[in-house]
Amino acid sequence: MKRGFVYIMTNKYNSVLYTGVTSNLAKRVHQHKNKTIEGFTKQYNIVKLVYYEAFDDIAEAIKKEKQIKGKTRQKKIDLINAFNPDWVDLYDDIAT
Repeated sequence: MKRGFVYIMTNKYNSVLYTGVTSNLAKRVHQHKNKTIEGFTKQYNIVKLVYYEAFDDIAEAIKKEKQIKGKTRQKKIDLINAFNPDWVDLYDDIAT
């Protein structure tokens, strides 16, 4: 089994939310911060990690990602507020 992470990132104004899944959270967040991944996160300057959850199995992380993506924006905000009420960038907590 491969370990997995689901995560939510935002821009510096907390106005855009991005939900993703990865097997290497530190590497993926670093890629977003340095804009090495083309697409939504680069276009909307998504650089701040505000939520993450670890899973022993990547399939479980993918399942959780789909659940989060299916929720309303307010439900995502509630999830972030419960985990990280100040919406601080959690990258330093996970970077190795």
